[in-house]
Amino acid sequence: MIHFKLTDLWLLKLKISIFASLFIFDMKKALLYFALGTVVSFLINYFFYSSESIGLDLYYAIAFGFAWGMAYYLDTPNFTLPQKLGLSFLGMAILVVLGAFMFTLELAIPSILKFSTVFVAYYLIASFRASKTLRR
Repeated sequence: MIHFKLTDLWLLKLKISIFASLFIFDMKKALLYFALGTVVSFLINYFFYSSESIGLDLYYAIAFGFAWGMAYYLDTPNFTLPQKLGLSFLGMAILVVLGAFMFTLELAIPSILKFSTVFVAYYLIASFRASKTLRR
C-alpha cells in the first residue's frame, strides 16, 4: 500500500487544477477560432460564390472553422510533429466520412482541401514569427 503525504496530495491537486485550467483556456480559444472561422467562411461562400445549397456552404464553413480551431489548439509544444500530423489526418478523415454521408464523396473532397490549406497557412504564418507560434 502506498502512503501519500498531505503535501504530496496537495501538490498533485494543484498540478491537476493548473493543467485543467490551461486546457479549458486553450479549448475556449480554439472554439473561438472555430466559430469565427466558420462564420467568416460561411458568409464569404454564401454572398460571393454561387453555391449548390446552403447545407453544403455550411459544411464547407464548418470544415474551414474546424481547421482553424484545430490548428490553434495543436499549436503548442505539448504535441509532437507526428501527433499534429496524425490528428490533422484524423480531422480530415472525419470530414470526409461526414461529408460523404451527408452529401457525396465528390462534394466532400473540397472540405479536405480547405482543411489542409488552412493548416498549411496557419503554420506558414507561424513560421515567420521568432517564437514559431501564433499563440503569443
